[in-house]
Amino acid sequence: MRRYEQIVILDSDLSEDTRQPVFDRLKELIPQYNGFLIDIDEWGQKKLAYEIKKKPRGYYAQIDFCGFGDLVDEMERFYRIDDRILKYMTVVLDKEADLASIKAEMSEREAKKAEAAAKAAEEEAAKQAAEAAAAAVAPETQEAVAEELHQSETEDAVVESAATEDVAASEPEPEEASAPAETPVAEEAPTSDEESTEETTEKE
Repeated sequence: MRRYEQIVILDSDLSEDTRQPVFDRLKELIPQYNGFLIDIDEWGQKKLAYEIKKKPRGYYAQIDFCGFGDLVDEMERFYRIDDRILKYMTVVLDKEADLASIKAEMSEREAKKAEAAAKAAEEEAAKQAAEAAAAAVAPETQEAVAEELHQSETEDAVVESAATEDVAASEPEPEEASAPAETPVAEEAPTSDEESTEETTEKE
């Protein structure tokens, strides 16, 4: 038994209801020819390297499966006659596939997916529980919390105002400009005539 990979490009204009029957047909066809489907990975719409049937885009899917040549022939015949398929390509991944190891690998992958999904669900449940607990707080409690916040803001404002006043009081007042000191006027020295008059008076 060989392991194959097929890349299938479907018409991008197909709706989900029209596209899904293609994959359902493959899921039925593979077991009929003693094959084993590993995975169908839908990549979604992508731009084509060149137009196919005048379509610039296509819907890509990857089919991973094990089987024999007759299964591959029947799958490719189905692709050729179905107008929903734009293009396909088949590649051999392993000429002697070990089905037991492949199944073990699939089981491990599924376990990891389940673990991740459970963790995500647990986180979502915890988030919802927290939101519910917050919504269940009594209105009285909400009012008390609001009042406490308001009182704290008022106290902060009073402290800030007092601090501002203290700073203003501690600043020295500007000194008044002192009047300019009067410049003493020097007494004029007596002239020679005055001195002579004073001497004459003393002699008399």
